[in-house]
Amino acid sequence: MNGKQRRRGDRRDAKLARDLDSMHVFMPFLLPRRTDNEAVMNEVIDLTSVIDYIDRKNAANPNYKYTIFQVICAALAKTVYLRPKMNRFISGHRTYDRNDLSFSFVVKKKFVDDAQESLAILKFDQDSDISPIQQFHDKLRNIVYSVRVYEKQDSTTDIMDVFKKLPRWCTRIIVGGLKILDYYGKVPASLSKSDPYNSTVFITNLGSIKMSANYHHLVNWGTNSFFVVVGEKYRRPYFKEDGSFELRDALELGMTVDERIADGLYFAGSVRLLRRLLNEPELLELPFSAPVDYEIKLSTHEYSKAVQGR
Repeated sequence: MNGKQRRRGDRRDAKLARDLDSMHVFMPFLLPRRTDNEAVMNEVIDLTSVIDYIDRKNAANPNYKYTIFQVICAALAKTVYLRPKMNRFISGHRTYDRNDLSFSFVVKKKFVDDAQESLAILKFDQDSDISPIQQFHDKLRNIVYSVRVYEKQDSTTDIMDVFKKLPRWCTRIIVGGLKILDYYGKVPASLSKSDPYNSTVFITNLGSIKMSANYHHLVNWGTNSFFVVVGEKYRRPYFKEDGSFELRDALELGMTVDERIADGLYFAGSVRLLRRLLNEPELLELPFSAPVDYEIKLSTHEYSKAVQGR
């Protein structure tokens, strides 16, 4: 997408979606606020395959180990790449296809109450032969080291540190002006490039602080249309056909999306793909462009139920 020539109506960070039907063109005018269009998808992930995969990856005892969080992020990135509508956003009553594939999250410098937080954005190279899991592992290591070892602060926090010193009336005027620029996609790149709300996926790893939750709201600022909450690992019974069960490690994923960017059937297909990638994490060793079969055959009745969200 980055190699395509910019056309009238495109933004600096995205291309105008020109293949929409009339309903999806009209929806942003009828329901203009992202927070009024939240669709929540909750998945319980069986971690058996993921943990086995991580153990094999870490057998050589690397200095920076692979983690469950890294596998989940790589699977989400692969899902978004193969399901490109998940990388859309609506701004200024128009629908856009984002140019890059990016994840944002908060890095806590220390696990104590008063420790500072840093906002981080990780961008994937979608055209690279380097696998999603390898990219995320290596890029995350560099981010964590820069924040926790070298105590580097993100530029967004630097800007907010300036704003907090201004009187309220001045801050309100500045923010009001930025909202107008945001509507037209004209926020200066120096501000938007480090803004976590201008990323494909905003993800929070609550499991790292021993907390569980399955929902986080979207915001009307920026372009982020996909928020993911990773819960805490726990033991869960999985039942067999004969009525017996076994306890396995699992966790909950809470995924909040702007329902205007696609329909229920498209979201369902995306979740099926994510589920397969986490059941077979070896697929994350392949480049982004490598296809993954995840489709299932639906009867006419099942298709009707899926489209109607029942």
